[in-house]
Formats: sequence, C-alpha cells, structure tokens
Amino acid sequence: MRKQPVQQRSAKRVEQMLEACAALIDELGYDGVTTTLIAERAGVAVGSLYQFFPDKRAVVQALTKRNLDHFTAEIDRRLDWDHLEHWWHGVDTIIDIYVEMYRTIPGFARVRFGDVIDLRFIDDERDNNTVIAEQLANLVAAKVGTPVERLFRQITIANDIGDGILALAFRRKLFDEQDMIDEAKRVVRSYLAGEL
Repeated sequence: MRKQPVQQRSAKRVEQMLEACAALIDELGYDGVTTTLIAERAGVAVGSLYQFFPDKRAVVQALTKRNLDHFTAEIDRRLDWDHLEHWWHGVDTIIDIYVEMYRTIPGFARVRFGDVIDLRFIDDERDNNTVIAEQLANLVAAKVGTPVERLFRQITIANDIGDGILALAFRRKLFDEQDMIDEAKRVVRSYLAGEL
C-alpha cells in the first residue's frame, strides 16, 4: 500500500475496495479485474483508490495479506491450545479452516494466498508457502512453548504436502473433493507423526 488509512472513514473506504476486488475476482478472475472496475464497484473515485494502492496487484496483495491474517487468527481462535486432546486435531482444524475459506471467502478460491499470480506474491523476498509456514510455526511455537526453529522445517513440509493434495481437490479437480480433503489430513498427520 502507498499509505495506511489513518481515519476511520479512510479505513472503511479501503475495506470497500478490498471487498469490491474480491467480488470482481470471483466474477472475472484476476486478469479481468482493473483498478477502474474496483473503484466503480467500491463506489469510490479511481483517484481515491490510487491514494492507497499504486495498481491492481497492490490491491490484490492487500486482499491476500488480509486473508492470511484471517487464516492465522481463525487458527488461534478455534484451537483450544491448552485442552487439545491430540495434536492431529490441530492439523484437522487448520485444514478445515483453509477449506472453509476456499468455499466462503470472496476471491479466495481464485487467488488463495497469491500463488496463482506469483510464487512471491505476499513477500518479494520469500515464496508464499514459506511466509505461510513461518506464520504457522510462530503461532504454534508461541502456544506450545517450543522454539520456532524446531517446528519450522516440519510445518513447512506439512504445509507443502497439504497444499499439494488440496490442489487436487480444488484446482485440478481430478478426484472427489471430500476424498482429497480427507487424504490431505491423513497424509499430513502421518508425516508429522513420524517427525514430532
């Protein structure tokens, strides 16, 4: 973003732009969206959009970062870290949150965490899956009292495994969606059982 909204009115306008962008991505795909269309859908002047975002990519990056923040916040909210009966319930919950976002969050099914646009969409220095794995590792490490360095490798591998299997369900649509969701849970649990 060019600048962060300071006033409540500006923050609301930015939120309207992000919501408009998400809806347009669902309708037209990333390539069909323009800054003019985003501004029109949000009910703001295109100049107002350019106050905060230099281009369409920046709007979608902000939307992607918001989705990633939502993902980690939902994990933190839904997992009862102190009373988690088995660690694999945490794996199931994380995959369920991702699946729910895929099915319900506007624009998420088309853009996800930016990997369909650019492998380094969230951060120019690191690939998208690394950014996600770092956030997950930091979250889990803080909750279970384990150094993040001990978890990062396993969470990175588990994240890539799950992402690959879920791609078969949602992007490639080769197999039954629910079967692939169940398979992602099974394979990630199996991998982590040998590592943790």
